Parts: sequence; C-alpha cells; structure tokens
Amino acid sequence: MHIPFVDLKAQYETLKDEVAEAIRGVLDSAQYIGGEALASFERDFAAYCQVRHARGVANGTDAIHLALRALGIGHGDDVITTAHTFIATAAAILATGARPVLVDIDPDTYTIDPKMIERALTDRTRAIIAVHLFGQPADMGPINDIARRRGLYVLEDAAQAHGAEYQGVRTGALGDIACFSFYPAKNLGAYGDGGAVTTNSAAIAERIERLRDHGRTTHYSHAEVGFNSRLDALQAAVLQIKLRRLDEWNTNRRRAAEWYAAELAESGIKTPFVRKGSTHVYHLYVIDTNDRDAMRNELEEAGVATGIHYPLPLHLQPALVHLGYRQGDLPCCETLAARSLSLPMFPELTRDQVLRIAAIARAAAERDSHEKLQPKSMFSPAALRADGGSAWR
Repeated sequence: MHIPFVDLKAQYETLKDEVAEAIRGVLDSAQYIGGEALASFERDFAAYCQVRHARGVANGTDAIHLALRALGIGHGDDVITTAHTFIATAAAILATGARPVLVDIDPDTYTIDPKMIERALTDRTRAIIAVHLFGQPADMGPINDIARRRGLYVLEDAAQAHGAEYQGVRTGALGDIACFSFYPAKNLGAYGDGGAVTTNSAAIAERIERLRDHGRTTHYSHAEVGFNSRLDALQAAVLQIKLRRLDEWNTNRRRAAEWYAAELAESGIKTPFVRKGSTHVYHLYVIDTNDRDAMRNELEEAGVATGIHYPLPLHLQPALVHLGYRQGDLPCCETLAARSLSLPMFPELTRDQVLRIAAIARAAAERDSHEKLQPKSMFSPAALRADGGSAWR
C-alpha cells in the first residue's frame, strides 16, 4: 500500500462539484483579473484571520516582498528572521535590498528563538519576520515586546500556518502585517500559485494594492513603480470554496497528529512539541530521530513517502554565502537539519495509514537503538582497522 506524502487527489474528490461551479461562475463573468470573485475571497479571508484587510497576490514570496516594501524597508536595513525556513523568506528580504539577519531556533518548537533576536539587534534593524513553522505560531508575545521596545515592524510568515492560533488570536493578526502562501499543498491551497497579505492598517492595505498592480492608482496613472503580482479570480474562487472547510481540515490534521504521538510514544523518536497557548495546524508532521536517513529509506522501501524540511539551513545555503555565516554559527538549526524527518500529513490521512507508518518508524528506531548498544567484536572489521589487524596475531 503506497502512502503519499500529501494526497491532493483525495481532497479534490470531496469538492470537485463545488469547485467546478465556482470556476464556471468566473468564466461566465469573464472577470479573470480582479472582479467580485477576488473581492469576495479577500473579505472572507480577512474575516477568517480576524483582521480588517486582506489583499491577494501572486504567491507567498511576493506576499513577503511586497509587505516589506509597503513598510518602507530597503537598502541599508536589516531584517531578522530564522535560518530554519524555506529560502523564500530570505529571498524576499534580499529583493528589497535589505539584509537578512539569520538567527537560531527554539530547540523544542523549532520556531525563531526570541532570545536570539535580542542578541542580533543593531541600529540597522528595522523589522522581524516571525516564521510560523510547520503549522505552529512563533512565540509572538516576546517578539512583539522586543519590537515595541525598539520601534520595529513585525511581519508574520504564515505560509505554513493557516488557521493556527497563539493565545486565542489567529495567525494573520499577530503582527503589523502577515504573509500567506496558497501553494497547492498548503493547508489552504489553490490550484496553482497564490498568496495574500493581511493587516489591520488601511494604509498598508492600500499600498499593497498599488504595489501588486504596477503602482497603479487609475488605469494609466502610476503613483510608484510597482510589480505584476495579482491573485487571479479563478484561484480566488477555488480558495473561497476551500476556506469554508479549512477548520475541519485542520481538526483532521490534529487528529492524525494525536494518532502519531500515541503510536510513537516511548520509541525514542521526538514528536512535535506544542507550545502552551498555541494551536498547531500541522502543515507538516516533523519528527526528530537519531538515524534519519536509515528510517527514511525503510519508509520509502515500504511505500511511504516522506520529506525533509529542511536539509540545509539558510545560513549554509550556497546562494546566501555572501551573508558571511559558517558551520557552527546556528547549532540548533544545524542539528535539526541532520535529524528531522517529515511524515505524511494531510486531512484525509486514515488511522490505518498512521498505524502502518508509525510501526515502520518504531521498528527502524528500535533497530538503530539496538545496534548502538551492541558491543563491538574484537574480530569485527572495525576492530581490525582500528588496530591494524593485530587482533588476528
């Protein structure tokens, strides 16, 4: 039995009639860019995120890039973020001309460590991007406290945390501005690329609206040089259908996470830690294990697809070598990169599938533990190599 990492086909089967009707509505209207489908989704998504404004953009990377530009961040500015995230977070900072300052993560939650933010502050620091990683919000209380004291902006990279909550407040409403991706595999995914920016500031929302559409104020009047980064109406229509099911899907993800946690208890495998007061939505189910590669091979051989998020932290990426970081600078990020494994996670995941995945993972962990406890024979190849073969003499 093959178990996929994400099963988008299973999700589509539950919605295809509604989606087809919504798409037909857009086609009949012939409003493919802008129009009521986009406006309606933006209203609903803003309400869902507990904010006043949402603006659709072309993708999650553009959401971060345009959010930074809307705040006036650019050349000469530093933006602090985590090294344990997808490269888009740093790439969007670089696209403005600002410099990413990468810091380490909390070893339990894997989100940005507020203590490390404090240590990285300089006179050039203008903003903090808090990444809500794997479906869990960053520790926003201390982060917002730092920002208030220093007069900094706080951006949420909420690409993996649609519907997650921190102290009863949803992601999207926890900072000055928040950025979402609607990549198909996300908890709320489009049928192509898409993204959104949310905020309570009318001025910021207006600036995003200009920036995403060539800086346009009227059809041929441009207040500034902007970009072509619009969420099209067909994707907005699909997203509005899916938004109605997002809470149900997130509940299903949490149920699957509970099954995993129960089955992997006392196996030596570290399962996700949920911070008190946070609601995790498990975009990814990431475990920490001693011999990650061996476990991954066993799962793959048994037909279970897995992932690694992320095998190389940003501070060690070849594309970011100019930032000047070296191996050992961010030890928690580096340790997790070597040990983490993402197991299948999607709303339609069944208990039987989880039981099978967990049984294979448990067996792999037990074998690894057993092998480490076995004494080395004096006649083993390793022993012979160590003493030049003297065990035979």
